Amino acid sequence: MSGRRQWPTWATRERSRSRRRLLRAALVCVLAALLGLAGLAVGAVWWGTDHYGDQVTRIPDAFPTEPRPPKPPAHDGGTTFLLAGVDSRSKEPTTGSDATGRLWRYGAQRSDTLMLVHLSGDEQSAYTMSIPRDSWVPIPGHESAKVNAAFSWGGPPLLIRTVEQLTGTRIDHFGVVDWHGFKALTDAVGGVRVTVPTDAYDPEQDQHFSAGTHIMDGDEALAYVRQRHGLPGGELDRIKRQQQFLQSIVGEVRAEVSITDPLGTARMLDAITRAVSVDDRMSNGDLRDLVLGLRHLNASDARFSTAPIVRSQMIDGQYALILDKAELRARWRTVETGHPPAGQ
Repeated sequence: MSGRRQWPTWATRERSRSRRRLLRAALVCVLAALLGLAGLAVGAVWWGTDHYGDQVTRIPDAFPTEPRPPKPPAHDGGTTFLLAGVDSRSKEPTTGSDATGRLWRYGAQRSDTLMLVHLSGDEQSAYTMSIPRDSWVPIPGHESAKVNAAFSWGGPPLLIRTVEQLTGTRIDHFGVVDWHGFKALTDAVGGVRVTVPTDAYDPEQDQHFSAGTHIMDGDEALAYVRQRHGLPGGELDRIKRQQQFLQSIVGEVRAEVSITDPLGTARMLDAITRAVSVDDRMSNGDLRDLVLGLRHLNASDARFSTAPIVRSQMIDGQYALILDKAELRARWRTVETGHPPAGQ
């Protein structure tokens, strides 16, 4: 008998079939559970963006009414944002749901940080171009001046019109945060990791920054991104710091906003709504698409540059930067058509 094949009994075959049925049932249950969790997670994002989207402060009539630049024929279907950091020198918050002061009053505020951001249509890359605050540009209805004067003289509509006229691009959405909001958002993520390349001292703020990697809280981070005195490149070095910080804080926000961590997502969305104001054309659906789209981006997918500069000079006693307008427009056109400059 030892050399003959042992055929399974009826009972053995039945036990084997039962185990297979149990395994299939278990797999079906696990799959159903996973699908259920995914559905709940997506539902949470759907509900969350509506819930928090309703709390986002919208800026009424943010866009100019004049004819605006068209999108290029080969546009990649992405979205272009104009982001502004506003220095109102106000003791009261002026942006986000925490605002108790007015976002804009004639002559009271200037845009201290200005960035064009394009999120590609395939949600796989983001390109940011900083426009230096000292850029000398034509301001519609006024003579040429530094670009940050546009917000001071006409609020968001004049700033958007000025940048559209300068770049030849059509801005889809506008977002603004003041220094109160900047500090609050930095503290909300538990501070932001920043690597300072060399020791630096800002004589204007009487602030020292030591070389190395630091977790900066809101106050320290604000001083860091505002420094230009005591830096070899002045304003251009400050822009590099701002870009570095933006990349770091986006990473922190992305880590918090997760469909698998609804509590972390809620905390972050709450912090953002308290700090940032957006144009009144940005719907809750637009915010949802933005949140879901950002999940696909890593730090390596984001590229940064600065508007091309021809020279610096003194104009009417003011330090000003003269931009290469033709090169700026050509470069941004490649971004919008899905072919950003290599190495940028």
